[in-house]
Amino acid sequence: LAQARDLLTSLGALEPSGGLSAHGAAMAALPLHPRLAHMVLAAKADGADDGALACLLAALLAERDILRPAPGAARDRDLTTRLEILIGQGRRAPAGQILRQPTLGVVRDEAARLRQLAGIAASARPEPARCGRVLARAYPDRIAQARPGQPGRFLLSSGRGALIDVGDPLAAAAFLAVAEVDGAGSEARVFLAAPLDRADLEELFDEALRPCETVTWDPRAEAVVARVERRLGALVFESRDLPDRADPARTTPAVCAGIRRLGLGCLPWTRETDRLRARVAFLHRVHSADDWPDLSDDALLASLADWLGPWLDGITRRSAFARIDLMAALKALIGWRRLADLDRLAPAQMDVPSGVKVALDYEVPDGPVLAARVQQLFGLTRTPAVLDGGHPVLVHLLSPAGRPLQVTRDLAGFWKGSYAEVRKDMRGRYPKHPWPEDPTGAEATNRVKPRGQ
Repeated sequence: LAQARDLLTSLGALEPSGGLSAHGAAMAALPLHPRLAHMVLAAKADGADDGALACLLAALLAERDILRPAPGAARDRDLTTRLEILIGQGRRAPAGQILRQPTLGVVRDEAARLRQLAGIAASARPEPARCGRVLARAYPDRIAQARPGQPGRFLLSSGRGALIDVGDPLAAAAFLAVAEVDGAGSEARVFLAAPLDRADLEELFDEALRPCETVTWDPRAEAVVARVERRLGALVFESRDLPDRADPARTTPAVCAGIRRLGLGCLPWTRETDRLRARVAFLHRVHSADDWPDLSDDALLASLADWLGPWLDGITRRSAFARIDLMAALKALIGWRRLADLDRLAPAQMDVPSGVKVALDYEVPDGPVLAARVQQLFGLTRTPAVLDGGHPVLVHLLSPAGRPLQVTRDLAGFWKGSYAEVRKDMRGRYPKHPWPEDPTGAEATNRVKPRGQ
C-alpha cells in the first residue's frame, strides 16, 4: 500500500496530503493503469503528436505483444520497432520476428479509442523516435543508465540492476526507458524498452536533477566525503567533490553510517571498556532491565547517534577513530547517578582475606567470577556476593600455579567437603605453600611459607 501511494504521488495523482489531485482525477477518467494514464496526459501537454504517440504506447503495453520471436530467434525488445509498424513506417516484422496480425488490429483500434477519450486530434502525427521520452513519463523508476565498461548491464533509477543480452542493439544505449522487466533477483532482465536521450532526461526531470550537496560515508576511502551531485534516484549524472565539511550536524550522521557498515569492532575498545560493558550488561540482565541500559552490540548500533554522536566532533575518517573517548561516551550513556550504584551493586574488584583486591569477571555467562588462589581465601567462610549481598559470585579456587581446583558458589561447603581431597593432592605438589587442616581458622596469604617451615 505504501509503495502504491508513493507511485501515485510521484505521478502527481495524489497531493502530498494524500488527497486526489486534479491530475489524478483526469488519470482516473482514462481506462488505463495509472502509469499509462499519466503518460498519456503528460505527453498530450507536450503536444498532440506526443499525445498520439502515448496512446499508441499505452495500447501496445495494455494488449498482447504484436511481435513474437521465430523459433530459435531472440526476442525483439525495442518498443520503437513496434511503433513503426503501428503507424505504417515498418510494413513487415523485423528479421527473426513474427507479426501477430489480429493483435495489431486490436492495438490500433484501442489507440484510436484512447485518442478520442483523451481529446487528441486524429490529425496528430506521432514520431516513433520520441518513444523513450514519452515512455519515461510512465516509468520514472525504470530509467536505465549503462554501467561503464559493462555492455548489456544497466542500473535502474530505483537502484536495481538490469540486464540485456550483449547482442541486442539496445545493449549499446547510454540510457533506456524500460517498460517491462522480470520481477526476480537483484538484477532484472529487460523485456521491453526504448532508447532515451540524455537531453530529454535533463528536460523531463529538471527539478529532480538540480544540484544537491551530500555528505556521506565513502566505504572505499573509509572517510566522510562531501559532494555536489545531480541525481535521478540511484543514477548519478554529475558528481564533484567538495572540501571536507566540519559541521558535526552533517558529518556525524555520515560517520555513524560508516560505523554501522564497518561494525562496532572498528571502534577503539579497551579491556576497561569491555569490563564496564560487561558489568552493566550483568545488571541489565539480572537486576533491572528498566534501570540499566542495554549495551549489547545491536542496541549500541541502533542508538549510535544518540550515545556516540556527541563524541564524534572532528572525526571524519576511520584512521581518526582511535581518538574517540569510548569510556567517556559509555559513562555518559550509563549516567553519573547510575555509575555510583554500579560500583556498589557490581564492583569491578573485590577484597579477599589476604589483603589484595581481585578483579571480578562479568564477561562469562555465569559470572561474575572471583578467581583466587586457595591460600588467599583462608578464613573466608561465606561466599562473596554482589548486588548488595544478594547474588553470590562464582568462586574459581586456583592452585599456586593458577590452575582451577574447584568452582563453587558455596565456599563453606567446599571447606567442609572437597577441600580435604584437594589438600591431600596439592601438599605434595606445592610443599612451599600452606595447606592447613582447618582453612577457616588459618591466616590467608599471598606468599609461600617462610624458610624453615
